[in-house]
Amino acid sequence: MFEAIKRLFSIKTIDYAQLMKEGAIILDVRTKGEYGSGHIRGSVNIPVEQLHKNLQKFKDKKRTIITCCESGMRSSSAKGILKSSGFINVHNGGRWMSLNNKL
Repeated sequence: MFEAIKRLFSIKTIDYAQLMKEGAIILDVRTKGEYGSGHIRGSVNIPVEQLHKNLQKFKDKKRTIITCCESGMRSSSAKGILKSSGFINVHNGGRWMSLNNKL
């Protein structure tokens, strides 16, 4: 029954660990202070307010990027910024601690 509901509402389960194995980048969009208090090892920290002026750091617009933050709100905004800037494979990973548990 759950599978039928997922299909009905097009709920997609994302295998973040597999995306990482395939070379995805984790983009943590929290402030430097928040990032310094704990983060996913290997993630890139660019606060969402500074993302527009740092897009050149991501040269390949086809490379998978997984955004994360404290609650999922800023990572959702970051996903929108990236998508509107031509990045193709962008996923909102939500809360960084939850995402870390999925890796």
